[in-house]
Amino acid sequence: MVMKLKGKMENFETKKAAYMNVMKDENSTPEQLESAFTEMFTALQTDLTEQITNAARNEVHDAQILAARGQNVLTSVERKFFNEAIEFGGFDEDSILPVTTQDRIFEDLVEEHPLLDAIGLKDLGAVTRFIKSDPTKAYAWGQLFGEIKGQVSAAFSEEQIGQLKLTAFAVIPKDMLELGPEYVERYVRTLLVESYSVGLEYGLVNGRGPAQNEPIGLMKNKDSETGAVTTKTSSGTLTFAPSDKGEVVAGELHDVIKSLSTNEKGKARKVLNKIVMVVNPVDAISVEARNTIQTANGQWVTSLPYNIRVVESEEIPEKKALFFVKGEYLAAVAGGYKTNKFDQTLAIEDAMLYTIKQFANGKPSDNKAALLYDLDINFTTSEPAGA
Repeated sequence: MVMKLKGKMENFETKKAAYMNVMKDENSTPEQLESAFTEMFTALQTDLTEQITNAARNEVHDAQILAARGQNVLTSVERKFFNEAIEFGGFDEDSILPVTTQDRIFEDLVEEHPLLDAIGLKDLGAVTRFIKSDPTKAYAWGQLFGEIKGQVSAAFSEEQIGQLKLTAFAVIPKDMLELGPEYVERYVRTLLVESYSVGLEYGLVNGRGPAQNEPIGLMKNKDSETGAVTTKTSSGTLTFAPSDKGEVVAGELHDVIKSLSTNEKGKARKVLNKIVMVVNPVDAISVEARNTIQTANGQWVTSLPYNIRVVESEEIPEKKALFFVKGEYLAAVAGGYKTNKFDQTLAIEDAMLYTIKQFANGKPSDNKAALLYDLDINFTTSEPAGA
């Protein structure tokens, strides 16, 4: 169930944008990163506390009524867990959030953040290692009673998600504990979704690779020989220029899809209906405007050819468009959500601070799983008559 909190967390959104800009700046110092993160997290805690406290004052504490309104209703296990947190005055050391709460956090992540859904983020639960198969190799012709083990062994490989940790800080104001288990659960869940979404989007788009203890992002290439991770260069320019029958748009996107239809070794792969285009929110309106028409009955319809899905992300630089093939990027979280008390002193009064850790990782199948393009969209506005 998606969280339903009224109002926008404007202060948090402002600080989040500032933090993301600092993260993407290679010249940022550790002190600048720490300062920007602290400001973002403080804003998140403040805005979220205000929202949930207001909700607690205004909502009726009847489970059936709340359920009918789409509000938060806990299972018996969840209620027991968060009631114990209230009685204890916070989380016990090394406690793990209930499985159903973990499931809801993941659901909220992909529903509230379309990029994570488009990438195909997977929740492996407690599993941190799994077997991955290559469908193009997972078969073998041969004699009826011939040896096949050696023929198909190359089709399977082991992937490990537990290589990197994604850590969120959970600042629980002591006043929040007085509101009841539903509101404590909602607060923690919302805080984790917002914190993890920032970290996941950064890592899965701009992650600088294992050398930096980060995923390999969609915007990156990995050298097969040295293992060095570098930022992709542009594969071309898209104008989405208007034409009588849309030949320009169709032609430009045809070239994109054709480029993505082979991997870096030149082997063909099926990509139709699997292409996602990611753009900065600033450019999203320009892309939409160039692909919106008015039908004969006066309705405005937006559509890209070849069933390309458009997703917004602040992680994409302005004037750039990233295209990737769904299913060609491994992105997963695993290992549960384990809480620990934060043993460093921070200037947070009347609150308890915890770290909540989960394993996460991501990497493309090859350097052509995603391609980067420049955007050069121009509009000509005619001057009013008599000007």
